[in-house]
Amino acid sequence: MKISYNWLKQYIKTDIAINDMAQMLTDCGLEVESIETFQTIKGGLKGFVIGEVKSKEKHPDADRLSITTVDVGGDELLNIVCGAPNVDVNQKVVVATIGTIIYSEKGDFEIKKSKIRGAASEGMICAEDEMGIGHSHDGILVLPAEAKTGTPANEYFKIEDDFIFEIGLTPNRADAVSHIGVARDLAAVLNAKGISNQLTKPNNENFTIDKKNTPIEIIVEDSFACPRYSGITIVGVEVKESPDWLKNRLKSIGLRPKNNIVDITNFVLHETGQPLHAFDAGKISGNKVIVKKLAQGTKFHTLDEVERELSNEDLMICNGSEGMCIAGVFGGISSGVNENTKSIFLESAYFDSVSIRKTSKFHGLKTDASFRYERGADPNITIYAAKRAASLIKEIAGGEITDLVDIYPKPIENFKVEINYSNVFRLIGKEIDKDLIKKILISLEIVILLETENGLMLSIPPFKVDVQREVDVIEEILRIYGYNNVETPHKIRLSLNNFEGVDREKMRNLVSDYLSSNSFSEIMCNSLTKSEYYQDNSLLKIENCVKILNPLSKYLDVMRQTLLYGGLETVSFNQNRKNFNLKLYEFGKSYHFYLEKDSSENDLAKYKEQEHLMLMVCGSEIPETWNSKERPTDFFFVKSFVMSILSRIGVKEKNIQENYFKNELFSEAIEINVNEKKVAEFGLLSSTLTKNSDIKTPVYYADLNWDALLKLSTKNKVKYTEIPKYPEVRRDLALLLDREIQFSEIAKLAKQTEKQLLRKVSLFDVYQGDKIDSGKKSYAVSFIIQDFEKTLQDKDIEKVMSKLTKAFEENLKAVIR
Repeated sequence: MKISYNWLKQYIKTDIAINDMAQMLTDCGLEVESIETFQTIKGGLKGFVIGEVKSKEKHPDADRLSITTVDVGGDELLNIVCGAPNVDVNQKVVVATIGTIIYSEKGDFEIKKSKIRGAASEGMICAEDEMGIGHSHDGILVLPAEAKTGTPANEYFKIEDDFIFEIGLTPNRADAVSHIGVARDLAAVLNAKGISNQLTKPNNENFTIDKKNTPIEIIVEDSFACPRYSGITIVGVEVKESPDWLKNRLKSIGLRPKNNIVDITNFVLHETGQPLHAFDAGKISGNKVIVKKLAQGTKFHTLDEVERELSNEDLMICNGSEGMCIAGVFGGISSGVNENTKSIFLESAYFDSVSIRKTSKFHGLKTDASFRYERGADPNITIYAAKRAASLIKEIAGGEITDLVDIYPKPIENFKVEINYSNVFRLIGKEIDKDLIKKILISLEIVILLETENGLMLSIPPFKVDVQREVDVIEEILRIYGYNNVETPHKIRLSLNNFEGVDREKMRNLVSDYLSSNSFSEIMCNSLTKSEYYQDNSLLKIENCVKILNPLSKYLDVMRQTLLYGGLETVSFNQNRKNFNLKLYEFGKSYHFYLEKDSSENDLAKYKEQEHLMLMVCGSEIPETWNSKERPTDFFFVKSFVMSILSRIGVKEKNIQENYFKNELFSEAIEINVNEKKVAEFGLLSSTLTKNSDIKTPVYYADLNWDALLKLSTKNKVKYTEIPKYPEVRRDLALLLDREIQFSEIAKLAKQTEKQLLRKVSLFDVYQGDKIDSGKKSYAVSFIIQDFEKTLQDKDIEKVMSKLTKAFEENLKAVIR
């Protein structure tokens, strides 16, 4: 955003140096990225002075040249040869002295001492175009007699360089999108530094309605998208070129002047921050302005001569028969002001920021108006800005103001915020004088409603769109007070002696490195997803979705409850590009809304946010090569990674319980519980789910509750043990069991039965067939037994195996084969 130094000084009286002002703006949050010099006249009339012609005589060798002597305030008169027919004695003229650069359309040149047809010439008496202040070359510029000889021309014509600040404006600073907005902050900073200053805005005291006429009827059909619509009708205007001061103001910030009406609307926009639009009132059919939305696909020609198809979400400014303007974004080609315009309707409205943002994005149009509306304009400035523009139009273009209409059915009130001094001091880190706090707030146009010993009750104007809470007000105070004025202590006292938490980043990096080293690829999916995934889903219900109030599209209208669907989209995307062998993982958050929460609680209690780790595998575990066959991914391949992750986090195998299940997401799956609490689930996704995602191969999926696992990790202290000195012993059992019994039940029972010597339980074979009874299956299980203190004797081993056999027979009805 470009801000003019000279323009700023119209609203605050200050002689601060350019660089000092830039630093003040940066310190208060308006970062000055660069400073450029702008000259309304190229060269700034450097070297031009006011002179008086003392004598004139005809050149002896040229009929059209005169030899003059000119007093420019120096010790001696200058001899100047002049070819202008209107040069004469006693005239006050502008002289380009030796060394002056003349900037011309034909090329720049320097004035030098020279001889013209044999006569010495020590300068040049100038015409308007040679100075750059006009286009006339009919003769030299003759000044009034009271012009003082020797005065530099830039002083006489009040030509001064301007300096343009390029400000990197953050999206939350809607209050600073104008020269008055920036001046407000600057005045507040100066006051905080003890330099008394006051923001001076142009007043509209002279605004009058010249005569009542039949008003243009305004109809607002969508008051949500357009909460306020104001308009002024002006008749008898003359559309012409703008005066120099107005053109120079616009040129200084990079705008091209067009005509006096359009230039005034642009000037007021950059002065106040309020977008305006001027319609040719003679082209408003039906004498009506209707704010509404048109049908999808309606054709509309914008000012850039492009035909656009409208969305049914685009807010339009229409007359009695057709659209005239895309509200808050871009005007139409048929309703604009031109040299034939005699009356205008001046629009000054407040449009909903979300509506404008959608329309701007849909059409790919970024304008000065949409830039401001998207960030949040001031609903209570529309009349002020309209009156300001109308007064300027009347002054520059003539005409009579015949009507002012304001449609504002539900006025937007100021925010009420209470601040406590103790919170101000605590968050800033310094105790600031209370009178200074009040001075800062008043300078920012924040009204103090009530003052107590402990704090203030404030009324925040709507143009401060990002100031709605106590912390926001404190940020405003600190911003103006100055971050640099809060001292940083030389020593920071910090105690970590009692810190027993887990390093989240370290644990995450540990698992990420492990997965990446095993050929997994990390993905990062959008936290926004489509609600369609949760329709008719009994496990992940649509009512538990966190809905977006202003979604950018229907495909990004809720926050995800699971990382599952983002993973499936990634798999589908890759398989459609012939990439079938995938191993993916993602760390990400899930979001849930629980309406059944007690409504008396804080609203935030209804929302839950959790971090999860997702694994997704499909295709081949081992691709086909010359010496090995292809081996497809299976259930146990995924399980091995899940169990390895649990082990790396510090979860002990003896605390893990496995429960087999299936549901609408999984064809077969296992739920992992640690100390009776669910921490993970993994398995084969249902074919219905994968087909709906356009996936052609089986997909295995694991979901680990990362937050829950980290809590477990904090309870698992690292213990260092010696490598066992004494040998381990393996014993095998063949157990005939009911088919419903899972191996996890065998392992769990074994570990409960022999806690001291049993180190590991493994399954190495499963048999189901004709050689055993139907409904039965045979497990071949190995047991690793070891004593860390001594070598086991046969009797010790037999004792352990007897205990295990008895436990299997009694609890699982096992038959030892």
